[in-house]
Amino acid sequence: MIPARISLVTLGAHDLRSLRRFYAALGWKESPISQEGFAAFETGGGVLALFPFDDLATDACIPPPVRRESFRGVTLAVNVASAHEVDDAIATAREAGAQILKEPTDADWGGRTAYFADPEGNIWEVAWMPGSAFDERGALILP
Repeated sequence: MIPARISLVTLGAHDLRSLRRFYAALGWKESPISQEGFAAFETGGGVLALFPFDDLATDACIPPPVRRESFRGVTLAVNVASAHEVDDAIATAREAGAQILKEPTDADWGGRTAYFADPEGNIWEVAWMPGSAFDERGALILP
């Protein structure tokens, strides 16, 4: 059996220094385990890691893919505790240099959502979901 949890998400970075600065500019705390060629950011319930793109492919035993600027079929999400926090988070992302893909809007399912891309095109959703909560570490508890 594999436990049903996501402990760590690693993004392959073409420019590790730049991506590291971006996530720090969002206000995310970098872990002391980070090194020159690897960055880890503590998040509520998991870790976001940054690792050189080609090295990540090699580690997974696949040939390094050609860099593509198109949608990769994966989004990451940050859920927040209130609707106005979606707007605040997008303002912070914009100031940090993110490309805003979708301005904050009220969703037909009752929440509020927006999307941004980091400097390397990784897509993040910021969402507020009515009835959701967070544990003491900041991990999402679904309604």
